[in-house]
Amino acid sequence: MSFQENCKNAVIEGDISKAEKLAQQALSDNKDVNLVIDAFSEAIRYVGDLFEEGEYFLPELMRSAEAMKAAMTLLTPALSAGKAEERSLGKIVIGTIEGDIHDIGKTLVASMLSAEGFEVFDLGADVPVSKFIEKAIEVDAHMICISALLTTTMTGQKRLIDQLKERNIREKFKILIGGAPVSKNWTEEIGADGSAENAISAVKLARKLLAK
Repeated sequence: MSFQENCKNAVIEGDISKAEKLAQQALSDNKDVNLVIDAFSEAIRYVGDLFEEGEYFLPELMRSAEAMKAAMTLLTPALSAGKAEERSLGKIVIGTIEGDIHDIGKTLVASMLSAEGFEVFDLGADVPVSKFIEKAIEVDAHMICISALLTTTMTGQKRLIDQLKERNIREKFKILIGGAPVSKNWTEEIGADGSAENAISAVKLARKLLAK
């Protein structure tokens, strides 16, 4: 079995330790980091397909995402600044809105986006609208992803968009919203660019919205 196949299997099996060891070996043996990252990326996309087909469930998806994340943490710094920029699909600021401490789904989306090749800035949970905006401006983000798991906090998603409009910077960022109470009607009502019901659809929509 080739080195690349081993890398793919580590992610598909959700073996975090194996993924880390293979990433470290790749660096020690001076392997082409781009090819190694491609192998890991191919694997996480395959895992996404398995999840959509009902072959994999949330625990398997989360383990695979963590394995991918562990490998990328080691491999990304080895890319030159130019190559890293070239590989990045875009910068995304993500978090769960103020008043809401649910972050399992948001964390999985962040991991999957990172695994797919986006540069992700995860602000965590219970994040004020102002912090989303400040961070997005600071890092020159392309997209803001804002999660709300409660009907009482989802109004924060609208508040974010309203404040961006007030500051005349709404067009600067794509806005992707998510969370159990989020519907198509709510997405349209507040003027978000899209909504996703799970991590896989979030990644696909992010790719579509930020296609270069």
